[in-house]
This record gives sequence, C-alpha cells and structure tokens, in this order.
Amino acid sequence: MQEPIKLTVKDWSPEDRPREKMLAKGVYTLSDAELLAIILGSGNREESVVELSQRILQSAGNNLNELGKYSINQLMKFKGIGSAKAISVVAVLELGKRRKAEEIRKKEQIRFSKDIYDYFHSLLCDLFYEEFWVLFLSRGNRIIDKMKISQGGVSETVVDPKIIYREAINRLASGIILCHNHPSGNPQPSRQDDKITMKIREGVKLLDLTLIDHVIICDDGFYSYADNGRV
Repeated sequence: MQEPIKLTVKDWSPEDRPREKMLAKGVYTLSDAELLAIILGSGNREESVVELSQRILQSAGNNLNELGKYSINQLMKFKGIGSAKAISVVAVLELGKRRKAEEIRKKEQIRFSKDIYDYFHSLLCDLFYEEFWVLFLSRGNRIIDKMKISQGGVSETVVDPKIIYREAINRLASGIILCHNHPSGNPQPSRQDDKITMKIREGVKLLDLTLIDHVIICDDGFYSYADNGRV
C-alpha cells in the first residue's frame, strides 16, 4: 500500500499559509500556532512548521502564559528548534509581557487591587520562585517607583521591613503597596504572609505612611488584603 504524501507548508494553498494568510486577511485571523509558525520559520523532516508549533503549544496546555515560562533549553528539546529559533520565541514572548506592563504603567494611578495585579503580573507570573516587591505611591495613589525587596525559594522569601521603611522615606512616599507571587498557584496567604503584612502595617504607621494593600499574585488570580478588609 502506498504511503500518503506528506505536504509541507509550501504545498498548501496560498490562503492557508501563515504569512500569506496574514497579508490577505490580517494578523487577527491567525491562530496561536500559525503565529508561532511565523516566528519559527520552518519545521523538521517529520513535521511542517505549523504542526511543530501545534505540538509545542500542546506541551504548554495551549496556554501562552505557560509557554512564556519555557526556557531556551526547554524549547531546544523539540526537534527542529535550535538556539536561534528558541531565542526568537523567548524574545517575542518577552516583548508581549513588556507591552502589557507598559500599558499598565501609563495609567500611573492605582485605584483597585486589579490595577496592582495587572501592574505586577508580567513581572511575576512566570517565575518558579518567590519575589517580593514594593510599590511607592504619592498622596493621590500615583506611582512614584517600584522596587524588588527580596528573592527566595519556591515557597518563601525573606523580607526586611527596615529596607522598605528606608526606601519609602527616601522617595517621600505617602503610601506603599506590597506584592509577591506564589509559584504554587494558590493565592491564599500563608501565616508568614500574614505576619509580615501586619508587621509592616504597624511599622509604616509610625512613619506617617499608609499600607494600602498587599497583593499575592498567581498565574490566573490574586489575593488582596485590602479587598478582604485586612489592612
């Protein structure tokens, strides 16, 4: 029995090729796999570039946030992906994160806990370890600056409140917002989270500052101490 002939992307009709489809119908008509195929440029001997892209996306649960966590070495495990292609994919995904962060920064003012989540999500969502950040605000809740206070392991990071107090005074801040991530995916605060939140809340009061919120970020959700009446 004759084996079926395998078609490459070049054998497809022009309207089905990712680049031609983008030119003819617009970028928004392309699937995630087709967009990834354009970045990769070519597949391997067994797969077209679109099939390879589909397989890569499937390995990430068809979730671009999960794909954004892939390292260059992880991408290079796929047949047909060398260092140049892997670097291109990581770079494009990073640009997407920065674009989102830039859109949030333009708002400048924090009004709701969702604003805090949106501001920090691109910084923290892809990490496999905890980072603790502070946002320094003016009296009108406008952003003065942000600062990473510490970086820890998978389940905990050590925070020195004295550093936060000093940096808030140096920036003439009126209020601060605490933010850290939970790589586990569970946004609920731990006892240590509660302890450091209460300690910093009491400390900033003595400096005539306000702890506005402490937000714990995960990939697809967050916990706000302010929303839960705990600051």
